[in-house]
Amino acid sequence: MSEIAAKAPTRPRRRLIVSRLVPYLLLQALIVIVTILGLRLLQPSDPDDFAVSGFSLREDGASRPVTLPHFTSSRYSLSDPPLYTGTFTFRNGDAGWCVFLPRFSNAVEVAVNGVVVLDSRRDANANRPDRNTPQIALIPASLLHDGDNEIAVRLFVWGPLKGFLDTVYVGPDAALRPSYETRTLLFVTLPVVFSAWQSILAVILAIMWLMRRREPVYGVLAVAMVLGVVQAFVPPPVPPATTSRLAAVLLASAPTESALIVVFALLFFGWRWPRYGALLFVPGIVVFAVGLVGGPPLPRILFLILGIPMVGVCLLLMASITAAQVVRRQDAASFTLGCAVTIVLTCWVHDMLSVFEIMTNERIFVSRLSYSAMLVAIGAGLTWRFARALNQVDSFASQLVARVREAEERLKASFAREEERARAAALANERTRLMRDLHDGLGGQLVSIVALSERGHESSGITDAARAALKDLRLVIDSMDDIGGDLMLALGSWRERAAAQLRPHDVALGWHVATPQGLPLHPELRPWHVIQIVRILDEAVTNAVKHAQARHIVVTIETLDDGQGDDSGPRGMISVADDGKGFALPGNGEAGSAGQTARGLRNMRSRAARCGAVLDLASDSSGTSVRLQLPKIFPDSDAAATG
Repeated sequence: MSEIAAKAPTRPRRRLIVSRLVPYLLLQALIVIVTILGLRLLQPSDPDDFAVSGFSLREDGASRPVTLPHFTSSRYSLSDPPLYTGTFTFRNGDAGWCVFLPRFSNAVEVAVNGVVVLDSRRDANANRPDRNTPQIALIPASLLHDGDNEIAVRLFVWGPLKGFLDTVYVGPDAALRPSYETRTLLFVTLPVVFSAWQSILAVILAIMWLMRRREPVYGVLAVAMVLGVVQAFVPPPVPPATTSRLAAVLLASAPTESALIVVFALLFFGWRWPRYGALLFVPGIVVFAVGLVGGPPLPRILFLILGIPMVGVCLLLMASITAAQVVRRQDAASFTLGCAVTIVLTCWVHDMLSVFEIMTNERIFVSRLSYSAMLVAIGAGLTWRFARALNQVDSFASQLVARVREAEERLKASFAREEERARAAALANERTRLMRDLHDGLGGQLVSIVALSERGHESSGITDAARAALKDLRLVIDSMDDIGGDLMLALGSWRERAAAQLRPHDVALGWHVATPQGLPLHPELRPWHVIQIVRILDEAVTNAVKHAQARHIVVTIETLDDGQGDDSGPRGMISVADDGKGFALPGNGEAGSAGQTARGLRNMRSRAARCGAVLDLASDSSGTSVRLQLPKIFPDSDAAATG
């Protein structure tokens, strides 16, 4: 049962693979048929009325009749090249005759009535075996006579392929020139155009790779295109002239180029590099190394033995990779690349049939042209994808700018709302504080005044209560002044009030500022902080007058800086010392009695805690000292220091 359950999920997967692979293979078969028909239909039509196909061939010391097109039996024949001899008929009155050779390998020399009129060795690119370069030459009228005329064609062959001579055409230039121009367009101009496109795209892809080093796919394709351009434009060797060894190996670099295209496909589709993937570069390295050591003939031979099969292997690998990608994803890129690879592979098979003389009536190589077209298409596709990505980035950037602008506007609106809410909360807190201060201070005093007046007390008691109420009202009003965080300003106002309060009791008020700056500035200082501190000082002075019976009170102001710990820094210290009789303190620092003095001390400690300050009391028979150590930073809310 477990084996059946394990096999069950694989069946839908197999059906999916078959449903995707079969239509793809049928499409590729259709592309193969269309490519073959295209090669047939695009075959240039030559003027058969002026064809000269019957020749006598002298080769290897023997003569025999042959019919063009013809493959020689020798692969190397420079000292004694094959000689094709034939005749053509010229009629008096015809002007401007020429000889037209559609295809040959490797080089030809054409003579009419014993005079050479064409030598292709003067054009190095015309003698490359992978090219289909046609040749045409005018025949001087003085060489022609009415009736039969002799034409001789020497075919120079320097391998590694056998020599080949296509049908020779002799006739009026007006009749032969269109065929020559058509072949030149297809087999000379188009390869140059594709190679030029390759060079431009190689530069663009190299720049793209330099901009995006993390994507080596651009760099790999750029190197492959550079090798293709080098193969197209490096001048080939024309024996007996010598050529450099580097040029010889560069002309045979197609296996390395094909291996790079396989690497490109793997990178483009995001596949992992196979363990034995480096073996793809072995044939190219062998051709390069042996060619540099051994000289120009060896690269051509090794290219025929190793290079051409390796190109076919790489094309098959490309076809397999694209087919697997189509089965996996079915995206447009894999479909397009797979169709292009199928076209190139079909052209490669066509060329192989010509190389092995299976197709005996022609030798037209089209794989290089189709290969260049495929590279140009891939490069253009990558460039288009890169440009589309840039457009998407620009679009995303513009959208991002718009979204940031919208978010900024929303943030500004939210900030304005929060600011308004905070302002309203601050006003509400300040209103609450004022109401509390007025209720606790002025309200209580007014209640006392009303009670005293209703009970018929003497006017002196009512006067004292009214003065206390007026004092508290002034305190609340003074606390609303903007002192810029400088507590010394508030203490200066308090000093004047305290001196006026002590004067009727014959109590002297001393004022001593121990440090030059007095107290440090506190930008976070709020009015409710000032009220709590001033009320602590009022309570200390009141206790000294009423309970300690002091005659002198000294207020000391200084700034302390211990310079130790994370919470170190300048702290203000306010001390109020008197010379009264003092009182006893228990071990915990609380007042020993439960009377009015004890309640006052508890209120002082509570007010200090709400401000984040520390209150210390010291009392003995010589007097009492109240020390208020201010915090380094005052708390934002009085509830923050309640603990």
